Amino acid sequence: MRETLLGRLERLGDRTAVVHEESSGTYGELAGEIRRIETMLDEAGVKPHDPVVLKGDFSFSHIAALFALYRFKAVVVPVVTFTETTLTAVRDACRPRHVLEVEAEVTVTPFDAPPGETEDLYGGLVEADSSGLVLLSSGSTGAPKAVLHNFDALLEDKIGASERVGAKPPHILLFLLADHIGGINSLLGVVRSGATAVVPARRTPEEICSLVDRYGIRLLPTSPTFLNLILIGKFHEKFDLSSLRLITYGTEPMPEELLGRVHAAFPRARLLQTFGTSETGISTTQSESSSSTYFKISEEGVEHRIVEGELQLRTKTQFMGYLNYSNESVTEDGWFRTGDLVEENEEGYIKVKGRAKEIINVGGEKVLPLELESILMGSPEIAYCAVYGNANSITGQAVHVEVKPVGEMNKHEVRRHVREFLDGKVEPFKMPAKITVIDEVPVSARFKKKRGQE
Repeated sequence: MRETLLGRLERLGDRTAVVHEESSGTYGELAGEIRRIETMLDEAGVKPHDPVVLKGDFSFSHIAALFALYRFKAVVVPVVTFTETTLTAVRDACRPRHVLEVEAEVTVTPFDAPPGETEDLYGGLVEADSSGLVLLSSGSTGAPKAVLHNFDALLEDKIGASERVGAKPPHILLFLLADHIGGINSLLGVVRSGATAVVPARRTPEEICSLVDRYGIRLLPTSPTFLNLILIGKFHEKFDLSSLRLITYGTEPMPEELLGRVHAAFPRARLLQTFGTSETGISTTQSESSSSTYFKISEEGVEHRIVEGELQLRTKTQFMGYLNYSNESVTEDGWFRTGDLVEENEEGYIKVKGRAKEIINVGGEKVLPLELESILMGSPEIAYCAVYGNANSITGQAVHVEVKPVGEMNKHEVRRHVREFLDGKVEPFKMPAKITVIDEVPVSARFKKKRGQE
């Protein structure tokens, strides 16, 4: 596969591989950059199965560096930005030996900490003679989980040996970050189809919509919260987005009412809910319709089951284990507990109801934030809302909601509107105990909704 990958890039030759800001590079040039970085890795003393931090976000050289590390059989630890938390997790869990940093130049330097022994961590990769990939989960509490994958198996599954390339391959927007399973999946999709990767300089609604307009992008992979930001800012009206034929959304559940708004704003585009986790990879899905939040997992080699309301997966691209946590999220018979609460209809379509860890317990009664958010987004006066639980001395937890109104309503008017809109639609224990009016929509680094103190 290593030589097959490089050979494929060389055969694609003068076809544009990457567009980033005002520069672009061909597939042939990408192959040359991979070889150049391989020489740098060799001169720096990088050995097969060494853990190497790949620091930076997608760019022409970053993509080349990722594939060079793969060809070197290294264990790649992609990190877009170091925070104190991620630095600690990388140092303690991954024990990296080098940092390959991609900025204006590409540099390979020793990691600034004693590496420690790695045989106990990566013995399975050594035995398989495979490269590795470590993804840091985006958990809201505690240290990120270091998720170890066999990178060979992931590339083989997503790229394979197929040589079929369209005469006019599309431009594909790399919206998700380079250290996210969805971002890597998008990149592998580019290589599989011989397409052109369009890398945004900034992931803002204005920048993304301007790139869709400029390059006639047909596929937009994004998140429900980011789509809402586009609608709130009316960027779909400021730019020509008529080229879009498919909008995929994932990383978080989609409120039904928000999906309706997106469908109305993009009537020519098919809306598809994607599904995946850092542990199991991204699975091919099929939505019931563009106006439905029900979907099927339709990929060969991906199995699913529902146990006590929780979705469990077993996939060909399943992770090898956590480097810094126990593997209790995997059942004895090899199924991964996703933590997503779902329901299944008679046709076998699945609907995500929310995350188990987000359930609000109000005196023994359970509240799912997504349920309330879906109802509230049915109000034309509400542009955004986030529901979460806070501690309460009497009921254990109470329902809180953050709301951004559409117009110039004052705080008193917003609070009154929320309570009146929910009256008769939900049980009393689901009524918010506190309503906070916000001016800006808080979004996580993964473009997901931030609830409360996250």
